[in-house]
Amino acid sequence: MDLAGHNEGQGPLVERRIGVSAAFEDDAGIAEARGIARDFLASVQAEHGLPVSGRAMGMVQLVVSELVTNACKYAPGPCLLDLEVSEGAVQVSVWDSSTTLPSVLGADPERIGQHGLEIVMAVCQSFTVQREPVGKRITAAIVLADDPGGDAAGRQPM
Repeated sequence: MDLAGHNEGQGPLVERRIGVSAAFEDDAGIAEARGIARDFLASVQAEHGLPVSGRAMGMVQLVVSELVTNACKYAPGPCLLDLEVSEGAVQVSVWDSSTTLPSVLGADPERIGQHGLEIVMAVCQSFTVQREPVGKRITAAIVLADDPGGDAAGRQPM
């Protein structure tokens, strides 16, 4: 957690937002979105001193790629990507203009393709879909550092 300094005549310490946002018009932005995620996490580690495991770096890029790909593929117009660090995890949020909620298909090793959201849900600590006044927002949280005991961080098996 990064806290703003205590300035004279101002109130107590206030939490500063650690985040970045970007908009993409088409699928050409998918690689750019992955690069933004990688650069953001590198700065979270270098500038803010928060630990980011190699696993988290890869999983965030994977989740960003899947969510931005789906938004570009299935929704007209731009999509918005927000990345924000909160409580030891990075919140990956993608907004698009489509009101159609995503459907997550059950695991099927025989199926070719359409495993993206299945994979996203498996690697995330949480996954939510929210209707917006226009479109929808999908948010996934990925833990920044792996468990000290050696277990991979993320969604726990049920």
